Amino acid sequence: MSFRPADRPRIHREVVSYVRRSARMNPSQERAWNGHADRLVVAVPRGERSTSIRADAAVDWSAVFGRAAPLMVEIGSGRGEALAALARAHPDANVVGFEVFQPAAASTLSLLAREGIGNVRLVLADGVQGLSKLVAPGTLAQLWVFFPDPWHKARHHKRRLIEPGFAALATSRLALGAHWRLATDWEEYALAMREVLDATPGLANAEGGWAPRYAERPVTKYEARGLAAGRTVYDLDYVRSPTSAQSDLVVRTPLPEPDGEESW
Repeated sequence: MSFRPADRPRIHREVVSYVRRSARMNPSQERAWNGHADRLVVAVPRGERSTSIRADAAVDWSAVFGRAAPLMVEIGSGRGEALAALARAHPDANVVGFEVFQPAAASTLSLLAREGIGNVRLVLADGVQGLSKLVAPGTLAQLWVFFPDPWHKARHHKRRLIEPGFAALATSRLALGAHWRLATDWEEYALAMREVLDATPGLANAEGGWAPRYAERPVTKYEARGLAAGRTVYDLDYVRSPTSAQSDLVVRTPLPEPDGEESW
C-alpha cells in the first residue's frame, strides 16, 4: 500500500469534453503551422493543463483583428471546414475558432491561407475556458457548436459539452438577439441538447423545435461519414432573449420525437 506524502498537493482532474490526441503533425501541417501560426493563432497564457487558460488571461479582439466588428465563435473548429465557410459568409465579422488539437488547427491554417480568408483567428485551447476568460458577456454575435463528441456511454455523459453549466456560460456571452447554432448526428444527444437548452434561462428555441439545416454550414467529412452510415443530422437554433419568459414557454412545450426523415 502506498500513501500520498502529506506535503504533496492533491491534484483535482477537471472533467473536459474532449480527448487530448497526439499533437504530432505531418509535414504539410508543420509547414502550415510554421508559415501562418504567428499571424493567425492567438497566443494566450496557459493554466496547469496544456489546453487550459490562465485565470487572468484577456484578449482585445478588436486589436487582434485590427478592427471593431461583430464577434463570432466556433467551439471545436476541427480542420476548419465549417469555420472557413462561415467566415466567408460573414466577411464583416471577426471569427474565432477554439480547437485543442494542434494538427487540426494546422490544417485550418492551410485552408485559410489557400482560400485567402483573413477574418479568422484560432486559439489552441479549451473552448469552455475560452468563452469564460476571453469573451466578455453579451458580446457574441453568433456561437457555433457542430458535432461535439456525443460520449455515447452513460458513464461518460458528464463529459458532454452541452450541459447546464456550459449552457448558462454560453448564454451569458451572447448579445441579445444573437444565435447559438448546433448540430449533431446522434439522436439521443440531440434530445439531451434540447432538454438542456430549453431549460436555460435567457435562451429561446428560434424554431420551436428542430431547426432546418443551417444553410451556411457545409457538409464536412465527419458529417458525410455519419450520413453514409445512415444517421440523421439534427440542427438546433437558439436565440438570446431579453428575458427568460420565452425560454420558459419553450420548456413547457413537449419535445416532439424526431421522425428520422431529415437528411442532407
